Amino acid sequence: MSSSKTFNSSYIIGISFISALGGYLFGFDFAVISGALPFLRTQFALDPVWEGFLTGSLALGCIVGCLLAGNMADKYGRKPGLMVAALIFAVSSIGIAFAQTLTYFIVLRFAAGIGVGMASMLCPMYIAEVSPAEVRGRNVAINQLTVVIGILITNLVNYFLADHGHDAWRWMFGLGAVPSAVFLIGVTWLPESPRWLMKSGQVAKAQQVLNKIGSVDFADTTMKAIEKSLAGSTAKQSYKMVFEKAVRPAVVVGITLAVFQQFCGINVVFNYTSTIFESVGANLNRQLLETVSIGVVNLVFTLLAMWQVDKLGRRPLMLVGSLGLSILYIVLAVALQNHFPAGLVSIFVLLAISTYAISLAPVTWVLISEIFPNKIRGVASSVAIVSLWGAYFILVFTFPILAKKLGTYGPFYLYAGICFLGFLFVKARVKETKGQTLEELEENLIRH
Repeated sequence: MSSSKTFNSSYIIGISFISALGGYLFGFDFAVISGALPFLRTQFALDPVWEGFLTGSLALGCIVGCLLAGNMADKYGRKPGLMVAALIFAVSSIGIAFAQTLTYFIVLRFAAGIGVGMASMLCPMYIAEVSPAEVRGRNVAINQLTVVIGILITNLVNYFLADHGHDAWRWMFGLGAVPSAVFLIGVTWLPESPRWLMKSGQVAKAQQVLNKIGSVDFADTTMKAIEKSLAGSTAKQSYKMVFEKAVRPAVVVGITLAVFQQFCGINVVFNYTSTIFESVGANLNRQLLETVSIGVVNLVFTLLAMWQVDKLGRRPLMLVGSLGLSILYIVLAVALQNHFPAGLVSIFVLLAISTYAISLAPVTWVLISEIFPNKIRGVASSVAIVSLWGAYFILVFTFPILAKKLGTYGPFYLYAGICFLGFLFVKARVKETKGQTLEELEENLIRH
């Protein structure tokens, strides 16, 4: 433990926020589709299958991005991967704004997904590797904070652009080039991860970075712990290593939590807000206003999660979140099925968003960034996050089809059941990780 050591808090928070700008862009690409869908349905004459595929094409790109980032992060370092992600964000945002055909649009949204996938893996991993144990949960949650800020600002921009004619969606996407450029410039100032530097034999550089992060005592203690965890791990990382018996329990937990975070169903609410509220008679203006309300609640409860994740711990938040969502989805399904007024439906939607934002949203990313051993963290994280994006694609692709067959309310009964199963899994398999260094967590994993 490193509680007696002193840290350069402002420096740690500074580099965490810069790297977490990737989360902002993740939030942008994630949210922009919600405001654009009413326009895209008309522009490209979308049926439920194409609507689902257009929305989900981002996730297919994310899968490719994660696989690229896993290899790139281990071979060249975390920093170059973040720079490539920023560049892809910028180019794809401008490209989508000029899309003339559905094929061209989907290809570029797939490309945007590559950037999102790289950032979704590299940003939390980088922050976890530069953060002392005592503040790691909060710092990794900064990435989730920038995601929700990205969602909120994008929803606000979408709302104000909605009255600017049938081409308003082009501006919605094109404006993503601005934060992409800011992220690219910011990444050039970041230090490389000290854990990656140690793994690649650059011990002096790792020492310099750790000396900036904390005291000499902290730097020395951390270096010894990293050296110990890397002992005997000179072999090149491969995906085969991820499924070795010693690390399999952590990998199973990581993959299951990643898939559960998507199959819990909340991203249907984020991506198909307009569809949900249209089913209870809300007009376009009200639909877009609901996306803004969702963004505000999401932000407030993410801040609450950041405050509590290192105090209450990861496990209690995951248990409360999964059980709470299970109950709220049943109530929401009943409300939609019986055509409750839009205002009442909005209350249940916002309660579900707040429950997710304080639990599954940030805590899943925190756990994925910290439960894997140093020597396989890159490839293991990419396997977990590829699973997450695969689950996201299945979720958003199937919702328009299920909603047409079962009614908009139908899928929420299914999501309620999945959330209850998730609650049982967390109760049985997820151990608390707060306050332990990455190396201590690794030792505990090996012992068990």
